[in-house]
This record gives sequence, C-alpha cells and structure tokens, in this order.
Amino acid sequence: MAAEQTHRDVILRRLRRIEGQVRGLQRMVEEETYCIDVLTQVAAANAALQSCALALLDEHLNCCVTEAIVEGGEQARTKVNEASKAIARLVRA
Repeated sequence: MAAEQTHRDVILRRLRRIEGQVRGLQRMVEEETYCIDVLTQVAAANAALQSCALALLDEHLNCCVTEAIVEGGEQARTKVNEASKAIARLVRA
C-alpha cells in the first residue's frame, strides 16, 4: 500500500508540473511570445505527458496486469487486452 501511495504521489507531482507548464504556455501566448519558443514549450509539455503515461502504464503492468495473470482466467485476458489497447493508443499519439 505504501508503494502505491508513493507511486501516486510521484504521478501527481508530475501532473502538477505539467499543469504549470501548460499555464506557462497560456501566459506565453497572452504575452505574444515568439511562436517557435511557444512550440518548443509545447513539445516539452508533450514529452512530459508521454513520460507520465509511460510511468502509469509501467505501474499498471507491474500491479494490475501481473495480479490478474497470477489469478488467471477471464480477468487476466481482460487486463492484458486493456493494456494492449492502451499501448496502441500511446503509440499512435
């Protein structure tokens, strides 16, 4: 349980940092910052979101999917299928 809380705290810190990046982007647009500089920051926010998504996926595979596989049955197939679809969405993004 403590490990789950720590992982949740790490994810929340990352998301708050990304939120700050997006607010900074809004400010840059309001202040008519040079477009290339805004686009550079958009790329950084995208990279931060991708990194956060990978951390969430890693945790899901190591906890939810692993537990379902150990238990076996239909639940295992469902969790693997969900993870596969999530990975496909991340690859397309």
